Amino acid sequence: MLLTYATGFGLGGGLIIAIGAQNAFVLGQGLRRNHPLMVAFVCALCDAVLIAAGVAGLGTLIAAYPLLTKVAAWGGGLFLIWYGFGALRRLFETETLSEKAISKTGWKAVLGTTLAVTLLNPHVYLDTVVMLGGIGGQYPTDERLGFALGAMSASFVWFFAIALGAAWLAPYVARPITWKIIDGVTCGVMWLVAYSLLAPEIRALIGN
Repeated sequence: MLLTYATGFGLGGGLIIAIGAQNAFVLGQGLRRNHPLMVAFVCALCDAVLIAAGVAGLGTLIAAYPLLTKVAAWGGGLFLIWYGFGALRRLFETETLSEKAISKTGWKAVLGTTLAVTLLNPHVYLDTVVMLGGIGGQYPTDERLGFALGAMSASFVWFFAIALGAAWLAPYVARPITWKIIDGVTCGVMWLVAYSLLAPEIRALIGN
C-alpha cells in the first residue's frame, strides 16, 4: 500500500509540476495575494475528483469518444486566448501590491476563473483522468485507492506550496516592472497552451 501510494505521489507530482496555464494562474493569484488558499484548494480538489474518476474507469470512456476531446480543445483554447489578452492588457498598466490591487477581484470572480482555467483545459483531463486513471486502473482493485490517494496528495502539496510560497514572496516583488514580467510570462504561457490545443484542430480542418 505504501509503495503504491508513493508511486501515485511521484507520477502525480511529475505531471502536475509541469509548466502550464493552471500553474501560471495559481502563481499569479498567490503573488497578488488574491484568495490564494481558495485557488489552491479548488485546483487540488478538481484534480482529486478527476483522478478518482479516472481510476474508476472514466479515462477509458473518454478515450473512446474523440469528439469530447475536440470540444474541450476548442473551448479551452479560446478561453486561454481570452485570458492571455487580459494579461497582455495589464502590461500597459501600472500594477503594484497595494491594498486596492489586492482586493479588486472578489472571491466569486476568482472562483469562476479558477474553475475555467482548470476545467476548460483538456491537458488537465489528459493528465488526471486519462494518464493517471489509466495507470491506476492497471493496479489490483485493492491497491487502486492507494495510488489515487498518492496522486491526489501530490496535487494538494504542489498547489498549496506555490500559492503560499508566492504569497510569501509578494512583498519582495512589489515593483511594477516585476508585475510586467509576471503578466508577460502569464500571457506567453496561456497562448502557448492555447496554440498546442488549437493547432492540431486547425490543421485537421484545413486538411479536410
